Amino acid sequence: MRPRKIIGTVFALAWMLFAATTSAQEAAFDPDAEMFPADVQYDTRIPTPAQFLGRPLGAAPVRHHELVEYINKVAGLSDRLSVEVIGYSHERRPILFVVATSPENQARIDDIRTQHIALTEPALRQSVTADMPVITWLNYGVHGAEASGMDASLPTVYYLAAAQGARVDQLLSGSVILVTAVFNPDGHANRVAWLDTYGSRVVNPDPNNMEQDYDGRLARTNHYGFDLNRQWLSVTQPESRAWMRKWHEWRPNVSVDYHEMGSEQTYYFAPGIPTRTHPLIPDESMQLVADVVAPAEQFLDSQGRLYFHGDRYDHFFLGKGAGFPLVNGGIGILHEASAARGVARNTSNGLRTYRENILKHFRTSIANAEGALQQRDALLQFQKSFYDSAAERASNHSVKAYVFAAPGDDARLYHFVDLLNFHRIEVRTLAQDVTEGGITYRANEAMIVSLDQPQHQLIRSIFETMTEFEDTTFYDVSTWTVPLAYGLDYASLSGRRLNSSQLGEPAALEMPVASAPDKAAYAYAFEWNGYYAPRALNRVLSEDLLARVAIDPFVVQTTRGSVNLDRGSVVVAFDRQEQARDRIDELMRTIAREDSVTVHALSSGRSAIGTRGSDVGGQFFKALKKPEILLVAGRDLDWYNAGEIWHLLDQRMDMKVTIRDRDRLGGVPLNQYTHLVFVGGNYDNYAPEYAGRIRQWVNEGGTIIGVRQGADWVRSNVLDWIDPLAEDAAGLRLALSESGHPPVEDPLQVPERFSYAEKEKRDALDVIGGAIFAGDLDNAHPLGFGYQRRNIALHKNTTSVLTRPTNPYASVITYATPPLLSGYASETNLQQLEGTAALIAERKGAGSVILFADNPTFRATWFGTDKLLMNALFFSKAFNPPPER
Repeated sequence: MRPRKIIGTVFALAWMLFAATTSAQEAAFDPDAEMFPADVQYDTRIPTPAQFLGRPLGAAPVRHHELVEYINKVAGLSDRLSVEVIGYSHERRPILFVVATSPENQARIDDIRTQHIALTEPALRQSVTADMPVITWLNYGVHGAEASGMDASLPTVYYLAAAQGARVDQLLSGSVILVTAVFNPDGHANRVAWLDTYGSRVVNPDPNNMEQDYDGRLARTNHYGFDLNRQWLSVTQPESRAWMRKWHEWRPNVSVDYHEMGSEQTYYFAPGIPTRTHPLIPDESMQLVADVVAPAEQFLDSQGRLYFHGDRYDHFFLGKGAGFPLVNGGIGILHEASAARGVARNTSNGLRTYRENILKHFRTSIANAEGALQQRDALLQFQKSFYDSAAERASNHSVKAYVFAAPGDDARLYHFVDLLNFHRIEVRTLAQDVTEGGITYRANEAMIVSLDQPQHQLIRSIFETMTEFEDTTFYDVSTWTVPLAYGLDYASLSGRRLNSSQLGEPAALEMPVASAPDKAAYAYAFEWNGYYAPRALNRVLSEDLLARVAIDPFVVQTTRGSVNLDRGSVVVAFDRQEQARDRIDELMRTIAREDSVTVHALSSGRSAIGTRGSDVGGQFFKALKKPEILLVAGRDLDWYNAGEIWHLLDQRMDMKVTIRDRDRLGGVPLNQYTHLVFVGGNYDNYAPEYAGRIRQWVNEGGTIIGVRQGADWVRSNVLDWIDPLAEDAAGLRLALSESGHPPVEDPLQVPERFSYAEKEKRDALDVIGGAIFAGDLDNAHPLGFGYQRRNIALHKNTTSVLTRPTNPYASVITYATPPLLSGYASETNLQQLEGTAALIAERKGAGSVILFADNPTFRATWFGTDKLLMNALFFSKAFNPPPER
């Protein structure tokens, strides 16, 4: 055995504690003896996890390097297993993929996969054969804080490699079992680091112990704060792209995901609540879910363990593991154990142990694989019929195709086409102009997706909007219309509007590269439409070059004739630059090549249309300064929101950002920064003594940005703040209230009374279920630069309202009438939000206050609103307040 700091004595102590704190009846049952089925023989050549680790499973979390070493060792000793590294996390940890099946199947594994994939391609006319294995996919550790899922992969791999007898031989002969370990190694490493720091030799199950009080959000998510279980559809992270690429290579019949939930629960697994199943999910697939989990139910029944289905879990959001497989010809099954957080935890349901969770996840893993084998014929036939019937479903559907475009932004269009292709959706160039909804989609610029293809169901889930729901309670968002998230022009085409001549060649998938610019004699200029234009500008400012942004459209003289440039275009003139011209020339070629931004070489500063236009040196160009950004995070703040902003700036825009815990913000010298960003989260009772210093910093020229609940706090404490010692503080407050703030509740109004049985449904009436709202964008405002149209789609999942300020120019975006594009929002919320502000930009002193009612960087999927945040960083001083009257 390998020596380890934590040895078996630790688990012995945990077991003594377990026995001492449970009833006599419970103490008679020893979960340790039940880790591996007792009626099975095991290959002694293969070490158990405990033998390899030098400690029992559950005595301490398995570190990632231990998992990698163990799986590789077992795979090297077994002809049932193969293992490969399929990708790396942000922190360069490998993600392992194990294929477990009989030695005979391993010898023909490529043929098995090819035949299985053919079931999903109707044109290949593959039939289900008698020897065709069922494909089961077991996902472990997608949430790093829920580590019993990851640790359960070790006994699962051991069992599949070492178990002997007819039962396991039958399982491996009739199945290919795919094990992904671990989905989220960075998050898991974060959790292990905390437990290593605060774990004790003597096991302590006290929930108040610091060991159990780690910030689970940081371990739940990946390096940048992304919930990887919401990445099945969007695949914006390297971890999800790695395992989803492999998932599509196999297209499993059964996909199982292992998680943990609150410590006061018991044990959940699918199916979820029937009324919260997405309408695109076939009824037959949900029946298959119920059939496949039957062996897991039988195991838990035999152990006398509590479990449940339904409750508050659903199969609605199709971008996670319990939903995505259900519109891809397979089924998705979610398992949730009651978290022990540390090694053990006292709960109202008795002591919860980490080892117990590992046991349940491991044994239900094997049970689900056996359930899949029992339903082999039904699963394979369902998968075949699901894809074979796609053409018929397409024929019966009123929409025949979707056409879409991103005028002036080839990079954003590329990312959307890449997403569709990643999910096996064929995209073609548009061969003929199409006008729909007042927008003309140009041939060879726009793209078209026909619904008559095998991924018909997934295409609909990506493109369709939805505003009516059987059940208005949602575990996650209520809509994810992806072309709206990408900010695309798009339209559906009915049978009358579609003909085969409109379908051009398959879209060539290459990141667009702009042509290298000519060598300029006077200046360079580039437009702001492109997604990566902010990255280009940051390159310029990082070289300490002087740059100016155009407030109005202008016409310039270039080496290739006169060119019309829109407001928001950036000019880099040679005047007063400290960098050599050759260096500037090379930088502009880099921008064209790497940022997909067209750069124009100006031959003169004079307008190409004379005095009717603006000269490049005119007053309608504003000097720009490199943003120095301080992003505020912390336990009470939304780590997802902070991580999404961090990811956008760091990963996509190559911009430096300083992150600071809100509780440690007081000692930061704010004058080192140009921008201070407060994200969403809990701001109750947040009244820091340094708030006055923040207000002074803004007045002296700083820009403060508030997002979601952060916008509410910034508005109250900076923009609308009134000094209580001011001479007319009461009058100022009254005037502010009369300017549009929500009215004070009538103290004489009698509160309504409802039955508690109605609570859950009534709670849903007070929320917005992750909906998509229509906004009216002032694209002449610097914060609207780069947008060609006023209409914009916004993701919204809060009910907070930003009333419009008295400054008539400050409401950069207001919610349209009607505001809802897709998803759920109660009628009350719709009425309250209609016409209110979604984005406010005000000058305050020499500084600026910018308020986002919604998160413009949601899940790194909202390419269409990312630029709003970038505009807030680069152009926060490019607008002026109205004149005082």
